[in-house]
Amino acid sequence: MNNNTEFIHLSNPSQCLKHPFHHKQIVFTGALSTMTRSEAAKRVRACGGIMQGAVTQDTDFLILGDKRRGISTKQLKAEKLMSLGLDIQIIIEDDFIWLISMQEAQPQI
Repeated sequence: MNNNTEFIHLSNPSQCLKHPFHHKQIVFTGALSTMTRSEAAKRVRACGGIMQGAVTQDTDFLILGDKRRGISTKQLKAEKLMSLGLDIQIIIEDDFIWLISMQEAQPQI
């Protein structure tokens, strides 16, 4: 049996992979079905993210709450900025929940 498993060794344990929200600007639009906006903001900060109230050129992620009605002005602005070449990721609430669960699964150092 040939074992071709490769291991990556970090010389410094503090070089752990960073959370996708780490040092990223996050905006919510629409109500979340799984938690309050305040709780969601706390979870973003726990992942190292930075909350914004409005979409700007500095926005990295726009989170679409499940309880939204149609396309919001925040989503329209994000899509316009994306069409101009800015790197903004629009993600749905289920994907947001999955991403913040990554923080809880990481071992504490």
